Amino acid sequence: MIQVFAKFLGKEKALGKNISKLSHWTIFVHTFSISAFTIGGGYVMIPLMRERFVKKLGWISETELTELTALGQSAPGAMVINTSALMGYRLLGFWGAICAVLGTALPPLLILSVISYFYEIIRDNRYVSAAFRGMSAGIAAVIADTVFSMAAPYFKEKEKPSIAIIVLAFLVAFFLDINAAFIIISCGIAGIIMGAISRRRRKKL
Repeated sequence: MIQVFAKFLGKEKALGKNISKLSHWTIFVHTFSISAFTIGGGYVMIPLMRERFVKKLGWISETELTELTALGQSAPGAMVINTSALMGYRLLGFWGAICAVLGTALPPLLILSVISYFYEIIRDNRYVSAAFRGMSAGIAAVIADTVFSMAAPYFKEKEKPSIAIIVLAFLVAFFLDINAAFIIISCGIAGIIMGAISRRRRKKL
C-alpha cells in the first residue's frame, strides 16, 4: 500500500539546506520526538510535522505535505501513521518509511502502556479532567491554524478549481454526515478530471 501511494506521488530527492542531516536515524528521532510530545490526536501532529520537516529542515515542501496528508487520510488505518510512512518512503525509500512509522507509533504505545496501570486513578481526577479540557481548546486552535496554512497557497495562486473543491468539501463535511475518506476520494477524482480538462485545453492552445 505504501509503495502504491508513494509511486503515485513520485519519489524525489529531499529538499533544503539540511539534506546532509537526512538519515534513517534522524527520521526516527524527529518523528519520535514529535509523537512523544503531541497531545490531541493525529491531526495535531500535522502542524508540528510542518514546522519541523517543511520550515526548519526543508526536507519536503508545503505542497508535498498537503499531498501526503490527503493520501494518508484516504488510506486505511491511522492518518498520521500513513502520512509518516509516505513521508519516510519519499525521503529514504522503504526503510525510511519503517523508521518514520516506528518513530510515530512507539511513543503512544509506550505511554499508554504506562498509563493503563494508573487508569483508575487518572480517570476520576478532577485536575486531570480540567487539564484535558484546557488542552482541547488549544488543540482546536492548532488544527484551525494548520487548515488555513495548508489552504492558503491555493487562494494566493487563485486556483479556482482547487478553491471550489475546498469550499465544496468543507460544506459537505460540515452539513452532511459523510465519512471523510469518501470526501477525500471524491476530491481526488474531481482533481483528476479537472487536471485532464486543463491539459486538453493547453494542448488546443
